[in-house]
Amino acid sequence: MRIDVVRPSELSEAQMTAWRALERLDGRRPNPFLAPEYTRAVGAVRVDAHVAVVDGGRAFFPFERRGAVGLPIGSVLSDLQGMAAEPGLEVPPRELLRACDLKVWAFDHLDPGQFVPSHKALHPSPVIDLTGGYDVYAKGLAERSSKIYKSTLKKERRLAREVGEVRFTLDSPDRAALRTLQRWKSAQYRRTGRPDRFAEPWVVAVTERLHDVRTPVFTGTLGLLYAGDTLVAGNFGVRTETTIIAWFPVYDPAFAFYSPGLIHRLRLCRAVAEAGVTLMDLGRGEKGYKDSLKTGDQMVAEGRLARPSVAAARHWLVHEPRRRAVNLVLSTPVLYGAADRAARWAAARRGTTPASAD
Repeated sequence: MRIDVVRPSELSEAQMTAWRALERLDGRRPNPFLAPEYTRAVGAVRVDAHVAVVDGGRAFFPFERRGAVGLPIGSVLSDLQGMAAEPGLEVPPRELLRACDLKVWAFDHLDPGQFVPSHKALHPSPVIDLTGGYDVYAKGLAERSSKIYKSTLKKERRLAREVGEVRFTLDSPDRAALRTLQRWKSAQYRRTGRPDRFAEPWVVAVTERLHDVRTPVFTGTLGLLYAGDTLVAGNFGVRTETTIIAWFPVYDPAFAFYSPGLIHRLRLCRAVAEAGVTLMDLGRGEKGYKDSLKTGDQMVAEGRLARPSVAAARHWLVHEPRRRAVNLVLSTPVLYGAADRAARWAAARRGTTPASAD
């Protein structure tokens, strides 16, 4: 088995075409995070981004190299990780790591059909199935979560009366609006005590690069919700012809009374379903609105590939206790609630200190 490691920018157009074809074999619904466009966007702004090309194009394995330790491409952003490969192709993990000059490759959102012996845990990741179209989904939502569905429609009507006509744009080219959403999301991260993704320049650069991508099989999707001329909510995500990642949903807190995030999500579901999308991936995470809106879950795997080495042992000693502790908190509602309250309290305290007052 021949494995060549290249930078994403070094992939030929023939290889890009082969990669796209692999993701669509046997009627698969291609996920944007496993698409070559996503890897190229990350590779354009991260010097540690690489792709292992197996046997000239039978498989593509995108990764980041941090010394001896590897991570999935754009790992902190990706809700699905892994390789694009021919069905049934077995790539020996140690051979793959050796070719990539890695001792460890750690993952937390892996396609569960890949590297199965290396899984440490499986986690549900909520999705919305739009196969039957939006009306079928809305009917099911009204039956499963009647209170939320009816309340959202009522608040949309009230928003239209009190602020302005509600309208939705699926693929806005408005870069200024994208930057507004980035600012809102940064504020939300800080307010809730989460790491601010948009404090990382490379994350900003990746989203802006992806916003410029418009092809029949991959699109950077800036969905915006307006009341009159006022932007009240939005989401930046990425989609293929069948699957959308609802990546960075956010709304203006000044309009929180109207639940603009939920209004936006239903409008987004309708728009992408009309565009042919059949699956919305909400991403792994404990969020009440996801449980209300989802139609089911897909599983993602957590674990690591490793070669026997001091570096692999050190990685296990440092990361394994934390992995177990985090999973315990996420799987225990009482602990998760306490951790969430603690994060918000700490964020509020930071916000009142003189150093951060301005």
